Amino acid sequence: MAAAVKKSMKSVCLIVIDGWGISDETRGNAIKNAETPVMDTLAEAESRGEYTTLDASGLAVGIPAGVMGNSEVGHFTIGTGRVAYQDLVAINLSISDKALASRPVLVDAFTTAKSKTGRLHFLGLVSDGGVHSHIDHLEALLAAAKEASVPQSFIHFFADGRDTAPVSGVQYVGRLQSYLSSLQYGTLATLTGRYYAMDRDKRYERTKLAFEGLVKGEGERVTPDNLIQKMEERYSLSGKERQTDEFMKPLIVEDAGTIRDSDTLIFIDFRADRMRQIVEALGLKPQFQTDAIPRDLSVYTMTQYKGEFPFPVIFPSDTPKNSLAEWLSAKSIPQLHTAGIYLHPLSFLSPLVTAPN
Repeated sequence: MAAAVKKSMKSVCLIVIDGWGISDETRGNAIKNAETPVMDTLAEAESRGEYTTLDASGLAVGIPAGVMGNSEVGHFTIGTGRVAYQDLVAINLSISDKALASRPVLVDAFTTAKSKTGRLHFLGLVSDGGVHSHIDHLEALLAAAKEASVPQSFIHFFADGRDTAPVSGVQYVGRLQSYLSSLQYGTLATLTGRYYAMDRDKRYERTKLAFEGLVKGEGERVTPDNLIQKMEERYSLSGKERQTDEFMKPLIVEDAGTIRDSDTLIFIDFRADRMRQIVEALGLKPQFQTDAIPRDLSVYTMTQYKGEFPFPVIFPSDTPKNSLAEWLSAKSIPQLHTAGIYLHPLSFLSPLVTAPN
């Protein structure tokens, strides 16, 4: 142990320079156009095999190809020694590998639905925003449910308009309707804006509006043929009466698709924060007064929404094992982790002291 500590005192320092990138493009490239003598000197070590470059975006750090990294990706990746796939990419890969339908928890959800009422509900944000969910995932889940011979599947469409254009919801409704027609399976049951269905600020009057649309069918009745027309009518209203996708009050497309006792529910969002209230209301206990609480529901979630939730998770969290910090700790080598150090121009006048937070 003493030898390991003594060896570590040779001082290895890993510095992550947030936002520093390497590109031959000069237009709009501050780094390429700046004088960077220190980094240039370090780069000269390449000929001695002491310098290399790393990919820090896209699939190399577990996010979609062509997408730049961010702080969350960095926190999740640095020191893991492997690609740590974000939920969006993990789900995308399972679809492209045709492995989604065989995931054990999803198979269990289908089996449960068939053994109980034969009615399966998919609930979540339907768009290609990619922040909370993705319409590709819904389509793949529907195909898997059909393949598994689940008798009936209903879709409860949470309209976006926040991670996508405010009145783009009609495009996603049209795409989903075309997909259901080609698949010859699945029914669009309700549509509600995310302002109500995905509230995260304990404004339970919003969650209640969505809940009672899902369970009691409270909302404006429409048909599959005039749903898009009705949305466009709401877009065209003026003042406070106007409703864009995010603020769309419940539209009931299929009365038979409301949630009933002993039905099976799958929440399709991979991001947790805006799913917790509606999942709690349907799977545990509503935090508001209502006279319609379905009994014996089987609830499944795409990812882990909350540690205390008892619901089976289709894509559980994968905590990296034997990361750099864990390995160093196992070797009893002391470590100091700091973040966000800011050096004032006059900091040389007094000693700079950093300590673990």
